[in-house]
Amino acid sequence: MAGITIVFDFDRTIIDGDSDYLVVTQMGLTNLFNELYSSLPWNSLMDTLIVELQSQGKTMREIAKCLEGAALHPRIIAAIKSAQDAGCDLRIISDANQFFIETILEHHGVLGCFSTINTNPTFVDRKGRLRILPYHNESSPHGCNLCPSNMCKGLVIDQIRASKGEKNEFIYIGDGRGDYCPTLRLQEGDHVMPRKLYPLSDRINSNQTLVKAKIHEWSDGKELEKILLNLLDVK
Repeated sequence: MAGITIVFDFDRTIIDGDSDYLVVTQMGLTNLFNELYSSLPWNSLMDTLIVELQSQGKTMREIAKCLEGAALHPRIIAAIKSAQDAGCDLRIISDANQFFIETILEHHGVLGCFSTINTNPTFVDRKGRLRILPYHNESSPHGCNLCPSNMCKGLVIDQIRASKGEKNEFIYIGDGRGDYCPTLRLQEGDHVMPRKLYPLSDRINSNQTLVKAKIHEWSDGKELEKILLNLLDVK
């Protein structure tokens, strides 16, 4: 399976919900979120909210404790481990952020299964505060009108393919609008696994002729595992 790269989205794909919304709703940020939502890009909004949370005295450990409550379907954990055991290269491309993703995956014991996580980076500033940066430098626009300014997932797919060579097979698993651009970059022989009744599935089904990859819809962790292991011919 060394010639197979499996790319996962994170929110509503690996975890059942959304890591940003989890922190917003569980840590008392809903009112501020509603005030700022229309005036800031999402990435800047989350950075602002996290800074405000820490100004109120909340620590990174408390944020991590909240994130550890994110739900992962046990069959998705099993699917990740099975795919790694089969020799596949597992990666994440997500518009969440590094601290949220790594915290959740480490808590569930699967962080080490992924060779690369492409997401909005995080760092601790001189005041000891967790900060969130955009994945793409917004001073050098990526130019994709399908994606938000901070991240074009399709560009990341192209970069991975260039590093792997044309013979590498891709399996892309996602749910959201931001997963449509990378889906269009997939080639014949690749596979896309959109979550049923979510924006990616709706977008694909509106015109399947635009998608070269084979399409396999899933609804929950059990179905994701079954489809993925069938594609890998893992029993």
